[in-house]
Amino acid sequence: MAERDFNQEVAALNATLSSIESVLDVPRLMSQKDELEAKAGAPDLWNDPESAQKVTSALSRVQSIINKVTSLRSRISDLPIMLELATAEEDASAKIEVEKELEALSVAISELEVQTLLSGEYDHRDALVTIRSEAGGVDAADWAEMVSRMYFRYCERHDYSVNVLETSYAEEAGIKSTTFRVSGSYAYGTLSVEQGTHRLVRISPFDSQNRRHTSFAGVEVVPVVDQSDHIDIDEKDIRIDVYRSSGPGGQGVNTTDSAVRITHIPTGIVVSCQNERSQIQNRATAMAVLQSKLLEKRNQEERAKIDALRGDSGGSWGNQIRSYVLHPYQMVKDHRTDFEMGNTQAVLDGDLDGFIAEGIRWRREKK
Repeated sequence: MAERDFNQEVAALNATLSSIESVLDVPRLMSQKDELEAKAGAPDLWNDPESAQKVTSALSRVQSIINKVTSLRSRISDLPIMLELATAEEDASAKIEVEKELEALSVAISELEVQTLLSGEYDHRDALVTIRSEAGGVDAADWAEMVSRMYFRYCERHDYSVNVLETSYAEEAGIKSTTFRVSGSYAYGTLSVEQGTHRLVRISPFDSQNRRHTSFAGVEVVPVVDQSDHIDIDEKDIRIDVYRSSGPGGQGVNTTDSAVRITHIPTGIVVSCQNERSQIQNRATAMAVLQSKLLEKRNQEERAKIDALRGDSGGSWGNQIRSYVLHPYQMVKDHRTDFEMGNTQAVLDGDLDGFIAEGIRWRREKK
């Protein structure tokens, strides 16, 4: 087996990062940072809260990108020194540390490379993810819960925070639906490529005859609204119902009617929130979720008009995007990119990096 050429790997990583720095235009980002810091330091900044929100959000994004690039550049610069010391001292443990750092840098640079493709208007925002069981009965409800766990584990891997807003449990097993907020850098842009129908093929644990079943779960991802989106909701257009929060099997977990369900009558959109003890807090959160879904609906209508003009026959979020086959063989395959993995358990444990990266590239190519 040929000895690993560390110097060549370092050179390749250095070239990739240089290319990313060129695409990002780091000098321009530094100039933007200076301008935004000057605006953020203005004494009258918060006289206009909407404008202040835009300035502080933009500054946070630019600082985050600059810090990532600077950190990666510093780590790459340190690698030759680490390698030289390990070689000179013939220190096996030091060489292992170099290998680990090379692998970690490769992953981090690859993630940053993909992030450079996230240039949509809302890509930098937090995401609201809704998962629903679709066709397949009890297997579909169980599958919907498995999918939600898969995304929770993915978020853990990437230090995204998750706040579950509402969960509707199925009677026998699994869930009917769940909605949660994912907070972190470019959460919406990253997770938006997961929107669609996810198909599971397996031997059903709920079938006494051990037959193979196919079930489906729908994933919807929308950006979280901010103060500048101007989604006006007329009180006459909504119906608000309150009820008691419930857990699996209908067990009461709250003694007051604090959970809130809001129905937007013109569109039929229904949102719920039960994670707070206060009905007022749940109502405020549910209204924010409704605004996010109305914003996405407006954006979808605008995209549909453009697609109609250009003759684009792209489908809705309900189209099947990925299959997870657990029997008679083990395979997870994305139908848009043809990216696949044989380690199905790793995928269900949140190893979605390859699928998401290829999905982002696929989306960029389509545009």
